[in-house]
Amino acid sequence: MVDNFPHHIAIIMDGNGRWAERRGLPRIVGHRAGIKAAEKVVKASQDLGVKILTLYTFSTENWKRPKKEVSALLKILADFLRKDNRHILKYNIRLKIIGRIDELPSALRISLSRVIETTKNNTGLIVNLALNYGGRLEIVDAVRKIARDVLKGGLLQENIDEEIFSRYLYTAGLPDPDIIIRTGGEFRLSNFLLWQASYSEFYVSRKLWPDFTRRDLKLAIDTFKRRERRFGGVV
Repeated sequence: MVDNFPHHIAIIMDGNGRWAERRGLPRIVGHRAGIKAAEKVVKASQDLGVKILTLYTFSTENWKRPKKEVSALLKILADFLRKDNRHILKYNIRLKIIGRIDELPSALRISLSRVIETTKNNTGLIVNLALNYGGRLEIVDAVRKIARDVLKGGLLQENIDEEIFSRYLYTAGLPDPDIIIRTGGEFRLSNFLLWQASYSEFYVSRKLWPDFTRRDLKLAIDTFKRRERRFGGVV
């Protein structure tokens, strides 16, 4: 019997800024509301039986935004991780990070390291945050690592295949997402999980991220369960 439940869900959390602007509020208020929405979706994912939840939290392109907005957003995230550690431990959540972590501000790196260390033995939902992440850069970084290993003699060029390549990605050890959800009504990947999304299903919600609820997540999952996944074959 085909397993039609999405064990790995990835979400492009789009619309925080627009949510705030429509209410005449500063964009940073939208980011705070977005953090609260993420908390609710994490809890809902765990309740519904999702195994891995990857959240597109901060892209490499986001550095182009106004410096004040970027600084405030990263501080909100660092504060959340520092203050909400008990919640994460209580619900047996394991935190993982993908992206160029070394380029993040030191305060955020410290907060991330602490939570990763304290949750490394947890066995519940894996929450995978994409921070300073770009799909193209991920592939470039993987190619660089492969090239180094080939030059060192630790990897034979003729042995490189899709499975080997996947081991050099930030997501090494994690299955590809079954479904990618995007809020805000836009129909694009925005440089997110370009390699991993090859056979992912897509679900677009017109709701802006702060308005995305447990019910919306359940609707996306139910939609996924009705789809036939052929992976290039014939059912």
